[in-house]
Amino acid sequence: MDWTSLEKSKISKKIWLVYIKPYIKTLDMPQTKPIVSLENVVASASVDQKIDLIEITKKFPDVEYNPEQFPGLVFRLTKPKTATLIFRTGKMVCTGAKSEEMAIKAVNTVVQMLRKNKVKIKKDAIITVQNMVASINLGGKIHLEKAARTLARSMYEPEQFPGLIHRMVDPKTVILLFASGKLVCTGAKNESDVYRSVHNLHALLEEKNLMMYDQ
Repeated sequence: MDWTSLEKSKISKKIWLVYIKPYIKTLDMPQTKPIVSLENVVASASVDQKIDLIEITKKFPDVEYNPEQFPGLVFRLTKPKTATLIFRTGKMVCTGAKSEEMAIKAVNTVVQMLRKNKVKIKKDAIITVQNMVASINLGGKIHLEKAARTLARSMYEPEQFPGLIHRMVDPKTVILLFASGKLVCTGAKNESDVYRSVHNLHALLEEKNLMMYDQ
């Protein structure tokens, strides 16, 4: 049916707006709302100075430092639960945070603890989120083989890996799709990019009839 012609017909504007248009709108909406969970936020930081890692090990006996195996020192926090790698150059990498705010808080907490224990840190850390990893449940199953043929910038080799790898251009992320309807999104620099990636992909999957829902 030509809904545009219908709108221009003798049906009153009120009937169109109240009864028909809202129904047509729902036909274009996703059948389920994806459940998104941030699993890991990786942030880099710098205090722009050299750091004496040996001094830190003396003042914080619980840190992990094995320079023969890895050049960085591992400084773990229980609140927020994170691990921050500290290098002699003054560079840091924080992993394990569940949000950007938590990653920033973790790095700042480490710097404050170092200062409190007389480890000289002159400048505050400059912190940048490098990667966000999120798990997603679309609430339905995905036709993976059909998706591999339909979605551009996708790779699917089930003999080697059970998921389809889809590269998005805008936002620039990589999403792993599984037949169960579960996704893993990586490469985002902020939370809005995660949600935008999931929304765009979910809408595309439904548009191409690649989703299967239990009745």
